[in-house]
Amino acid sequence: MNTVELAPHRIAGLLAPAVDRVFRAGMLAGREGGGAELSQRYGGPTASGFLVDLRTRLAAPGGTVDGPGFAAITRYRDPVVCRRTVDKQVAHGMLHRGPDGALSATERGAAFLAELYQVHAEVTEELWDGHAERVSRLVAVLGRLLSYALVLADEEGDRTGSAFAAMAPPYEPEGTAAGVLLLNRLGTLRYHRADAHAAAWAAAGHTAGSIAALPAGPERLAIELETDRRAAGPYSVLSADERLTMLADLAALPG
Repeated sequence: MNTVELAPHRIAGLLAPAVDRVFRAGMLAGREGGGAELSQRYGGPTASGFLVDLRTRLAAPGGTVDGPGFAAITRYRDPVVCRRTVDKQVAHGMLHRGPDGALSATERGAAFLAELYQVHAEVTEELWDGHAERVSRLVAVLGRLLSYALVLADEEGDRTGSAFAAMAPPYEPEGTAAGVLLLNRLGTLRYHRADAHAAAWAAAGHTAGSIAALPAGPERLAIELETDRRAAGPYSVLSADERLTMLADLAALPG
């Protein structure tokens, strides 16, 4: 086995598109399998949009996302549009915004999120039917990755303005379905890489706007490689075999 290919920074780059594919498949299944209808019952996307994005933190009793965390999560969106969207969701009685800008779910918002978790349980069970062992293995390995990522974040000190810090660990009430655990742990891991990517492009002198417009080429490749390096830390907790197995398990899941 060529263990060089399985070094943490290398596997971070290889896993990113696989994580994205499986996560997006699960979220799409949720929208098509009842999520859209659920949203309409609560007022539509205008009322529920950010609740879906922030579900794994705001579903937790007392869960909040502070202002800097929300800014990090939405760093590629127009902040004025985001603020107006939040205004509408507050007006719909789905979100509460504190004096310091922190967001939390209202009682109605929490009810929506409880139903959304159930929708995701049903659709992921169908989407990944026949892959129970693979899903279980991925849930376990993602749990280890996220736990170690939190340890590393604490060691680094100030976590202000980190999307990962705002969203980790995902809320997992007792009895949460394996498919939901997988979906939400993948989503949280994506925030870890998103922070790494933001740090990489910022170090290269870019803004959220300029990096979005940067074409493929040597400069973008250098930023992606630096992203891999910054995102690699959690993967050091896995053996080379475990890294390869994770990649193979994700590749084998339908969606």
